[in-house]
Amino acid sequence: MPAPCTRFGLPRGSTRLLRPAVTFDIVGNMKTTIDIADPLLSEARTVAARQGTTVRALVEAGLREVLARRRKSGAFRLRRATFRGRGLQPGAAGGDWARLRDLSYSGRGS
Repeated sequence: MPAPCTRFGLPRGSTRLLRPAVTFDIVGNMKTTIDIADPLLSEARTVAARQGTTVRALVEAGLREVLARRRKSGAFRLRRATFRGRGLQPGAAGGDWARLRDLSYSGRGS
């Protein structure tokens, strides 16, 4: 007669261990799943085979490179957008937008 089963489908008194859904290896790497477009994955497999490495190694190298580049770039800085001129023109100080627009287009056909 077979041994009665527990709710996990193992016989009572079994010493088999259940595996967790998320696993870590000895150095703390976590397995995950990512979606990669088929053409990109195909190219990655070709490159990995040619270089004698794995797709995993290529993905890790790419992530490291992108993250390092973002750390180096810092915050966005707006470039200085000035041009040669003689500064604020007479009549512009304290003017509203309509006055500034009129001064900008004066003598230009409008």
